[in-house]
Amino acid sequence: MRFGIFGGGKVGRLNPLGDSHGYRDFIEYIKDADRLGYESVFLVEHHFTGVGQLSASLNLLTYLAAVTRRIRLGTAVLVLPWHNPALLAEQVATLDVLSAGRVDLGIGRGYRKAEFEQFCIPVTEAQERFDECLEFLQKAWTTEGRFTHEGKHWRYNQIVVEPEPVQRPHPPIWMAGGSPESIARVATSNFNLLLDQVGSMALTFDRLRTYLDTQEKNGRPRDAGRVAVARALHIVRNEADRKKALERRAENLKNIGELARKPGSTEALVDDGALIGTPGEVIEKIRGLAEGGVEYILLTNAVVTRESLLEFSQEIMPHVAPARAAAA
Repeated sequence: MRFGIFGGGKVGRLNPLGDSHGYRDFIEYIKDADRLGYESVFLVEHHFTGVGQLSASLNLLTYLAAVTRRIRLGTAVLVLPWHNPALLAEQVATLDVLSAGRVDLGIGRGYRKAEFEQFCIPVTEAQERFDECLEFLQKAWTTEGRFTHEGKHWRYNQIVVEPEPVQRPHPPIWMAGGSPESIARVATSNFNLLLDQVGSMALTFDRLRTYLDTQEKNGRPRDAGRVAVARALHIVRNEADRKKALERRAENLKNIGELARKPGSTEALVDDGALIGTPGEVIEKIRGLAEGGVEYILLTNAVVTRESLLEFSQEIMPHVAPARAAAA
């Protein structure tokens, strides 16, 4: 079992979505995670929220590359329709060079209508812009010498993208998926899969099987390490802590619009999907995920402090990932 960090630093007032820590505190937090043996950090990209959600993830990851040694640096996700493909190819490759090949490129097409409107991009063009940008990125990183791109939205004549990424043919590509059809597309394209933090354990196992079955169908190994499952984490010490944790979790889900899409009681959703409980209870939930085939968890930590990292690495990791804990 491997564990990464999911989220991002923020500026401004407290963020009801959970990013209630400033950039500087977040940088120190990731430096600690690097020293303690966490596998990765995956940062979000959002704009115009008014609550300080991270907008320039590649900038923050570039800073983190300079102050960490081994932790992998991921995006979850970069929204391709909003980016100039050539600039993005250069920026991602530069980060891969500066980090000595530690980039994990999570990409998506976006879903928040307000963001598309403010970028003056019709949300109806999201898929075609995503497809064209992804095609360009792969071409830019795998073509020897100069090349030409003639697309609907972008045209380049005899260009070369510099520098080349360290990881060949390019940094690992991660994509989110939820429906069986979208997960099958990710697997058929031989990309890694990101699963959301609110899917029940049963649904998560079904999604994992769909990905692995599709990989096998396409003649590839069944590698569950290529699927990262996001899970909310809150270690509690008593029933008062538990009550506050569940209330906070419910408020976070309400603010990101999940409750509107997932009918049913908040408590049932939280208890099944999130790692909320005492260290012993969290260990049992992680073991349950492992029994279902999960090998890689991205933690959305409700308490973003060095102490919380230490609690998890000392009280939980040794019972579910002894080799990783010993290495740390």
